[in-house]
Amino acid sequence: MRTGMMRGVGLAVLMAASLAAAGQGGGSHHDPSGGVVSGSPDLKVYFADVEGGQSTLFVMPDGESLLVDTGSPDASNPNAPRDATRIAAICKLAGVTKIDNLVTTHYHSDHVGGLPQLVAMVPVGRFIDHGINREDDPATVAGWNAYQKVLAEGHAEHLVVKPGDLLPVKAMRVQVISADGEAITKPLAGGGAKNTACAASPIKEVEKTENDRSVGLMITFGRLRILDLGDLTWAKERPLMCPVDKLGKVDVYIVSHHGLINSGSPALVDAIAPRVAIMDNGTHKGGAPTTFETIEGSSRLQDLWQLHTAEGSDAKHNVAESHIANLPGPDAGNYLKLTVRIDASFSVTNGRTGESVEYPAK
Repeated sequence: MRTGMMRGVGLAVLMAASLAAAGQGGGSHHDPSGGVVSGSPDLKVYFADVEGGQSTLFVMPDGESLLVDTGSPDASNPNAPRDATRIAAICKLAGVTKIDNLVTTHYHSDHVGGLPQLVAMVPVGRFIDHGINREDDPATVAGWNAYQKVLAEGHAEHLVVKPGDLLPVKAMRVQVISADGEAITKPLAGGGAKNTACAASPIKEVEKTENDRSVGLMITFGRLRILDLGDLTWAKERPLMCPVDKLGKVDVYIVSHHGLINSGSPALVDAIAPRVAIMDNGTHKGGAPTTFETIEGSSRLQDLWQLHTAEGSDAKHNVAESHIANLPGPDAGNYLKLTVRIDASFSVTNGRTGESVEYPAK
């Protein structure tokens, strides 16, 4: 199953080169509005280690940036909050001085909690979300209120999206496929076939939490497709998959809900049949054995990557160490990086080792 080609790069060299490019131009220049215009024709995607939350930075060839979620709050370190500081460091590494678009998939604290601290470090041009919060959990209400305060005090654009909308970015196609508990009703290009996995995939009840309302995105760059459903739940995935698969196959699957059992049904994974899956799990959050088995059993899978070793699982339910950014031990905050080329070839780089695996276009 492991068919990618490994390419080694010294971590120190990788970091030094990236930081030099950010600081000295490195093929990029700043436009008059302060945005970065990239000299690279590639799409670069950084998966920040926010310890079992989510924060994923997309940097397009024209320099426009899209950040999906902002990890958790950190009240104990107001001067150097863990998740916001890590995301800001990745922005610097990527040459991003302004986050052009910030999508909040939903209002749980591990997805929106780091937002107020991050915007104090990196300016944001446009905020995107599914609309109002309807969950009364105190932590969710606190995250929602803090986000509303940022919106009220700033001057950035605010966009509420619904299924079928296209995000206003130029260098890739980003279509909303779920939002506020609803899903697209018509198949995307490549979808529309009857899903034979539906009959064997168990049915679960709706959670009635913010997870159900996650903004889900189908991201297309050239011919390559990336699926990110946030924490969309098992029950809310089903309208996308059964009885008809509305999505079609994808190249990269950002594993739903950190690999928890609440999401990522066989009906979904079998239908999208990803070539590569990237799981933003924590040491003791996500990476469930059943989720691992569902992904590893997918028909086209070449590799699964993890942000952390799932320490609650055994070796059988974790990938090889070369495909894990953070191993057991001191918290290093290592990232994963996806580089996508216009011909649909791509690579994944482990920020811990500096090694990359190449995946040819198909």
